[in-house]
Amino acid sequence: MKVIKFEQYGGPEVLQYTEAERPEPADNEVLVEVKAIGVNYADTARREGQYVVPTPLPYIPGSEAAGVIVATGSKVKRFEAGMRVSALIESGAYADFVTIDANTLIPIPGEVDFEQAVALPLQGLSAYHVLTTMGRLEKGETVLIHAAAGGVGAIAVQLAKLFGAGKIIATASSAEKLEHAKALGATHLVDYTKEDWVEEVKSITDNKGVDLALEMVGGEVFNKTLKCLAPFGRLVIFGAASGEQAQFHPGQLMRKNQSVIGFFLPQIMGKPELFQKSLQELLGYMASGELKLTIGGSYPLADAADVHRLLQSRKTIGKLVLKP
Repeated sequence: MKVIKFEQYGGPEVLQYTEAERPEPADNEVLVEVKAIGVNYADTARREGQYVVPTPLPYIPGSEAAGVIVATGSKVKRFEAGMRVSALIESGAYADFVTIDANTLIPIPGEVDFEQAVALPLQGLSAYHVLTTMGRLEKGETVLIHAAAGGVGAIAVQLAKLFGAGKIIATASSAEKLEHAKALGATHLVDYTKEDWVEEVKSITDNKGVDLALEMVGGEVFNKTLKCLAPFGRLVIFGAASGEQAQFHPGQLMRKNQSVIGFFLPQIMGKPELFQKSLQELLGYMASGELKLTIGGSYPLADAADVHRLLQSRKTIGKLVLKP
């Protein structure tokens, strides 16, 4: 089978399109013929050796896969060959075939295609739990969502609306992206490439600030976002797409009872009571048409390096997908 792997950290050029042995499922696993692979900033961070946890070498990236089961382990009971499934996995999705623990499989509803299904596990669950579990969003509150036309951001805008947020302030780097966020439910639009965007956010909130901010850029964007928080405001960090780590003085949070909160999805996956309930809600929103997953483009697996460049250019809208 074909895979994408890297044997050293670096830019997109370290990604190799090569051959590998097709894996065999263990007793509690299934073998999935991959039909769609989600591309995420976590993949580029892994490739650069900058991920939250260490990345062993050599490494086959990819944590989102959707496809068709072609074989099952001896102890798998609920799934059989021919079933359409998606899953969030540790690694290995950039491949023609992948083995997956049956306990993590998500059956794909008939009305959902592979490209949509692959966007749900990582980005859908991230948006859901950043807003609720970590952000504790309440009805009527004002929320600031950065990169609102991206994979997580586009879902977060829709979920914030469904969860009853008051003002939904979406930021992005172009007029096209902002219009996309508006179509998804954003009530106010801010171009964060402009120098005075913090003042614009403050003006929108009548200088009160935002109750909740979702931040995944890092660096100076983090520090500016902190200035946008209202008293008792929460800032949830779920990435650092710029590659820059922010520095701040924790004592500055005391004056207005503010919070900075970290989010890492694998911690949620370790709590079935959180994971399963939220997944069923998201699937329900998709089935009813209340949640739409934007696919920004589908590309051959062999073009993974170019897709990484495209993602890091920050010129894309929605989810980028690779297809074997």
